[in-house]
Formats: sequence, structure tokens, C-alpha cells
Amino acid sequence: MSTGSITRATIGDLHAVVADQQAFWGERDVSHLHHPMLVHEFGSTSVVIRDEDGRITAYLLGFVTVEHVGYAHLVAVRDSQRERGLGRELYKHFEELARGHGATRLKAYTRPSNTASIAFHRAIGMTATAVPDYAGPGETRVVFGRELE
Repeated sequence: MSTGSITRATIGDLHAVVADQQAFWGERDVSHLHHPMLVHEFGSTSVVIRDEDGRITAYLLGFVTVEHVGYAHLVAVRDSQRERGLGRELYKHFEELARGHGATRLKAYTRPSNTASIAFHRAIGMTATAVPDYAGPGETRVVFGRELE
């Protein structure tokens, strides 16, 4: 259930979530993953959910590849807003956007230690496969996928 509306992400939104990244990512510094190109070049498939006060409660930065894969690069929900279905809502919206851009499959990945992400992606119907060297030598990642019907 949403606590607000889903809108297209802006560069201001990107700066806001990076400035407040601890509320989404805890102690992990993931600012380097929030590249402006994700909004400038792939803004039509990058979205945020805002609460009634306009504060970003969740976001998904994604794009569609030339191979017709809807790739969810970053998905985050504010710590205080977890367990409310916002991640599911973002993915549902992203799937619709990705289909509109010709996607036939969804994909994402995470580190094997991110058990919450693995559980979430499995719960929304994605397969999870550990792929050695996915992010470089010795860098195993769990790759998620789901065909779009």
C-alpha cells in the first residue's frame, strides 16, 4: 500500500536520496552507484515514491537495455517505511514502464550477503542465481531475473 504517489525521478531527487542515503542504505556508502546518467539518460524508467509531505520514501533507478531487459539498478525504501509494500509497488510500476520500452525480461543483482534483497526479489517472483565473477574476478553476485508475460 502506497503512502504517496509514484513520479519520474529528477536530478534533484537523485541528490536528495544521496544526501539522505543513510535513511535508505544504513551505514553503507553507495553514493557512487547513484550516477546522474540514471536520471538524465534513463529518467523515463527511474521513479520515486513521495509521502504526503513530498519526502521521498522509496525509489527505483532503472533502464531498459538494447537486449530488451528492464534492469533495476537501485531499489531502496526508507528504513522507516519498510514492510509497507513500497518495493513491490515500485517494481510493478517499473515493469509497466519497461514493457512500454519493449522489455521482455526484468533483471537486477546484489551481493550474496544481502539476504534481505535476495528474499525480497524471490518474493516478487524473480529467480536468484549466484554468478561467480559477475562483478569482476572473485566478485560473486546473486543475479535476479524474471520473464515478462
